[in-house]
Amino acid sequence: MKKLGFIGMGNMASAIANGIVSSGFLKGEDIIAYDLLKSQLEKNSYIGFEVAQNEKEVVNQCDIVLIAVKPQVVEKVLLPLKDDLKNKALISIVLGYDFEKYNTILDKSTRHVFVMPNTPAQVLEGMSLIEAQHSLTSQEFEFTKSLFESIGEVEVVPSHLMGVGGALSGSAPAFIYMIIEALADGAVLEGMPRDMAYRLASQMVLGSGKMQRVTKIHPGILKDNVCSPGGSTIRGVKALEDNKIRSAFMEAIFKTTHK
Repeated sequence: MKKLGFIGMGNMASAIANGIVSSGFLKGEDIIAYDLLKSQLEKNSYIGFEVAQNEKEVVNQCDIVLIAVKPQVVEKVLLPLKDDLKNKALISIVLGYDFEKYNTILDKSTRHVFVMPNTPAQVLEGMSLIEAQHSLTSQEFEFTKSLFESIGEVEVVPSHLMGVGGALSGSAPAFIYMIIEALADGAVLEGMPRDMAYRLASQMVLGSGKMQRVTKIHPGILKDNVCSPGGSTIRGVKALEDNKIRSAFMEAIFKTTHK
């Protein structure tokens, strides 16, 4: 029996699989995976997982199933597997399918939990939200928590905060990549080579985030510490405020949460 089975091997599932193997949490041979697109499996074949012929084989050959398909096909995929999933554990990373929703489509004996990870899991810097309400055994929950801790940070979140939490940690990396690109563009405009600009911008974001996490100092104070009276940095801050950067980010989280 495999320890973990993947149904779906898209970008997020690939990031998780890559992360848990590179972190040493599982070996490639502990994993079995299936995806309708063979190219997705081939792209990640270097991990060393077993390729299943269909979803049913994944369920029957593993202890815990991780489902990572598009929301619009979840029920189409799972309903034919309802009997096979009896007395098994299911980890779902499908947006919109929380504990209560799975209760309406799975057999009562199927234990399940909803997790919202993000793509930085691939480089072991993920932020994964685990819905507090779940039906896993204590051992299965600890396995799930340890799995996602092996690829980054984990937060157990009340059900009513999973939506906004997902917007903040799951969608916002796209916003940060836009910031990295824009800052690098500004440096390129001033003559800096693009590779250097991306390297400096990315490390600055990484370091700034880590500094706030480690020191727990309010980000406004950290910002103030960089701004000298009448200096260059406060002029840049004013330019951002003039362009309503705070309002833009607040609106981005609101729109992402209330799609």
